[in-house]
Amino acid sequence: MFNFINYFVLTVIVVATVYPFLNVLAISLNDSTDTVRGGIYLWPRQFTLKNYETIFGYSTLITGFKISVLRTVIGTVLGLISASMLAYTLSRPDFRSRRFVSVFLALTMYFSGGMVPVYILMRDLHLIGTFAIYVLPGIVSAFNVFVIRSFIDGLPYALQESAKLDGANDFQIYYKVVLPLCKPVLATIALFLAVGQWNSWFDTYLYNGNKPSLTTLQYELMKILDSTQQGSAMVNSNDLAKLMQQVSPESIKMAITIVVTVPILVVYPFLQRFFVGGMTLGAVKA
Repeated sequence: MFNFINYFVLTVIVVATVYPFLNVLAISLNDSTDTVRGGIYLWPRQFTLKNYETIFGYSTLITGFKISVLRTVIGTVLGLISASMLAYTLSRPDFRSRRFVSVFLALTMYFSGGMVPVYILMRDLHLIGTFAIYVLPGIVSAFNVFVIRSFIDGLPYALQESAKLDGANDFQIYYKVVLPLCKPVLATIALFLAVGQWNSWFDTYLYNGNKPSLTTLQYELMKILDSTQQGSAMVNSNDLAKLMQQVSPESIKMAITIVVTVPILVVYPFLQRFFVGGMTLGAVKA
């Protein structure tokens, strides 16, 4: 009886989780004119790839896709390097300022200067209108540092001492001893960073909204969704107007949603086992 109830509950959860995605996929593959009639659930009624052909014909969307991929890769790599190096430093008992730096980092998780001061800071640093605005401001995250540090604290410190006795310097200990043992937590943080970078659109709107060459996929999605719902003035564009005339807004929204979601779905299965292990082992301590 327990197994039956367990399987039933899990089946309900799977259906509730998978159905929305399958419904979006079915609508995105259905003829846009037929989609207006409704009644599409798990599979398309009139299969077509025109919706995807249309959105990939939207030139700004291709640019946004390239910039999103680029910022995701660069932001994830730099975020991992900076967080892991700082976490390793804070984990060293011979680092005298570890308490001060830890408190300073923790304060950044609870207090912020606000949007206007941050914007003024970005302007004074000449980051507005550049690709660097996507990467540099968030290169160090206090949460990521603490998660990695707690994982390193759980490793035997004797490994570092033995490496030091063998003549290894601090960087060699970090690169050859600590990093290989931190694969689970690094994969977890990499997933956090990649999803955050991939889904980010507000920084594009705030800093690079008038730079079509630096637009992101999520920002273009937001503009299209806004145009279908409100007809906002911020989306006045000849390309976008043509796009909305060729297919129905509902089909466009679903097709772009699939394009945005699939890359994360493809990457996640490869990081899942590391993700579970990293969250279990690395996020216990504060």
